[in-house]
Amino acid sequence: MKVTLYTDGSARGNPDGPGGYGAVLQYIDSKGELHEREYSAGYKKTTNNRMELMAAIVGLEALTRPCNVTLFSDSKYLTDAFNQHWIEGWIKKGWKRGKNEPVKNIDLWKRLLKAMDAHEVTFCWVKGHAGHPGNERCDQLATSAADGSGLLDDVASE
Repeated sequence: MKVTLYTDGSARGNPDGPGGYGAVLQYIDSKGELHEREYSAGYKKTTNNRMELMAAIVGLEALTRPCNVTLFSDSKYLTDAFNQHWIEGWIKKGWKRGKNEPVKNIDLWKRLLKAMDAHEVTFCWVKGHAGHPGNERCDQLATSAADGSGLLDDVASE
């Protein structure tokens, strides 16, 4: 099954408001019909990169069977880690990056790797916020997450 996953880790429009993370799964079922499910939760402010990781984790953990996943994110931190094979390098270096500095958010990176384990995942960076439909989709999720009840629907029905 092919799944498109849109993620966002920040709440747009209010820098002093709550942060948020959200993911929307779009997938095609066995009848060829397109479906969409949203997973989101509001959180108080934390680093955007951490929230983007959480959004990716939430989306991947919601999948109940192996899928071919394309994950869209506006975070180069997240997408470059995989597109440029930083993770493999980090693991080989004992989770150290350049100048022997420790990798940030190791617990989340390891959780993301575990969530990816059963799937074939391609990470795509969505550039900028100026009218790009993919980025607008990602932004909508952050707003939804920030305005939401804070509850996470973690039951996927495919």
